[in-house]
Amino acid sequence: MEESQDITVNAGDIARLASVGRAAVSNWRRRHDDFPQPVGGTASSPLFSLPEIAAWLRRNGKSFEVSLGDLVWQRLRTSADDLRLGDLVGRVGAFLLFLQREPAAWREHGTQSLTGLAAATTDLPGHPDLRLDDLALVRLVAELAAERGPLETFEFLCERYVEAHSRQLSVTRDDVAALMSRLADPDGGTVLDPACGVGTLLLHTGSPLGQEINETNALLAAVRLLLRGAGARIVAGDSLREDGLAGELADAVVCDPPFNERAWGYEELTGDPRWEYGLPPRGESELAWVQHCLAHVRPGGLVAILMPAAAAGRRPGKRIRGNLLRTGALRAVVTLGPGGPDLWMLRRPDGGRPPSQLLMMDAGEDLSAVEAAWRAYTRDPEAELSGDCRTVRIIDLLDDEVDLSPARHRPQQGGPDFLRDFTGTLDRFRDITATLPEGPPALELLAERQDLPTTTVGELAKAGLISILQAPAKMSAEEGPLPVLTADDTALGASPSGWTTLDPALVMVRPGDVVTTALGAVRVITRSGAALGPQLTLYRVDPQRLDPDFLAGFLRSADATRVHSSSSRLDVRRARVPMLPLADQRKYGTAFRELFALEDRVRETTALGETLIRLGFDGLVDGHLRPCDQGV
Repeated sequence: MEESQDITVNAGDIARLASVGRAAVSNWRRRHDDFPQPVGGTASSPLFSLPEIAAWLRRNGKSFEVSLGDLVWQRLRTSADDLRLGDLVGRVGAFLLFLQREPAAWREHGTQSLTGLAAATTDLPGHPDLRLDDLALVRLVAELAAERGPLETFEFLCERYVEAHSRQLSVTRDDVAALMSRLADPDGGTVLDPACGVGTLLLHTGSPLGQEINETNALLAAVRLLLRGAGARIVAGDSLREDGLAGELADAVVCDPPFNERAWGYEELTGDPRWEYGLPPRGESELAWVQHCLAHVRPGGLVAILMPAAAAGRRPGKRIRGNLLRTGALRAVVTLGPGGPDLWMLRRPDGGRPPSQLLMMDAGEDLSAVEAAWRAYTRDPEAELSGDCRTVRIIDLLDDEVDLSPARHRPQQGGPDFLRDFTGTLDRFRDITATLPEGPPALELLAERQDLPTTTVGELAKAGLISILQAPAKMSAEEGPLPVLTADDTALGASPSGWTTLDPALVMVRPGDVVTTALGAVRVITRSGAALGPQLTLYRVDPQRLDPDFLAGFLRSADATRVHSSSSRLDVRRARVPMLPLADQRKYGTAFRELFALEDRVRETTALGETLIRLGFDGLVDGHLRPCDQGV
């Protein structure tokens, strides 16, 4: 800990190190006179000495862990204020890229080899001298890279950086980013993101190209991509005002542009040749980004761009929307969640006959059907589609509003289909609500909180009570004879839906196994016969010493009480589990099992209720239903 003498931590950092909530840290400060005094920061966000906090936690019997990663991150936070923190993280990234490219130089000459850093990182944007002056920090980073690898080390630091600046940084959801890349670039060509931020959309592509207005974010994006071995090129600058890639055409474009930007360059860009479909109104910056993307994709190439829901119907943009429809450039509008954003799929015209129909879809929170609907549409744009998507005749959209909101064009159901759907949903809703328990399991309310002796999942694994298993790297769950339990199956409590080929490295699930997803869903397996899928972790317990339902309940609780809910990763090895006799574990396990079952039933009831409500409104409006005295 010698390197940590000057490192400071805030209340959130303390909570993470001690695996408690922020409220617990506030209580410690109020109730304990010997709690360390702030050494910096502000009254609303004080900073504390890490060695003093560690000594206090140890002195008061509070379990805590300062990993090497925590040590590196806290030293970074201590070495720079919030305005310069991103630049410092970028310099660490440059050093990690140097380590990856020149490992022999570092092993032989240590910090003296940093004179070659600039020559080894010439493909990074920004200032050519990205060296770190803090040699103690350099050694800590090198030690962490030796433990985790340069890429994982930098991803860890980027994740912490994004958490610390969550209000200033807008990062595309990982599942949305992966979907956009699959839709726009199925063949693995050159992919451009003209507003690439920290590079999230380009992580899923093979030949990335990007531009980013913020120099620090451009550096972070370049490091993330280059550490993956991609031949990436990232340019710093304002894509609309100062197009750093003018004249270049990519095979595909993906983009999550800034929304509702009024100062995007309207005055100076009035006569810009990119406005092939019309001059974007001052308040419609998103339509400027749409045309910028189309100008940078080859003829016939695809563009996947996220748009605010309002952009589909705002009156000032109707002329451009109409032109995008008439030329066949706009192919699909998909709503990705309540209130948006919408995903617009475009194809740069190449002289072929434009389609007569536009794909429209409201995906809600479930993105799984979007790709299948898009593939079906691209195979035959004139065919009628089934399910929650539909094709709408473009001529019917070219009215006085040119409103492309999927909610405005939801398909009307015919009489027989509507009757079947409505009565079936109503019957299922009645059946499931009739079987709902009257309340949760019997739980005793204690007058005072009961503190139980605890250990961690990591310690249980060391003691042999738990074996932690994962699927083989690069495992496919798309085709083959063997069923696969996927992350979605685990979250929904559904049967295995994936398929894979036989492989001796596969992990086969057994009854009593506890399976978790990266986002915190937890299940106790009741049936065998399926392989463990990607992005899942399996905890196989010794049933003579540990009850699986007991473990599952506390794993679920560990996720629900995470301090940093924006983090996509949960370090389950640090999750705390009470040390109780097996008989007591089973009592807890029974209660947890009943709560899990209640949660599944409530979730299913909610989904059926929402469907029933939607069908009720549709039926009353469309004339398939009418009110009656007795009710339905």
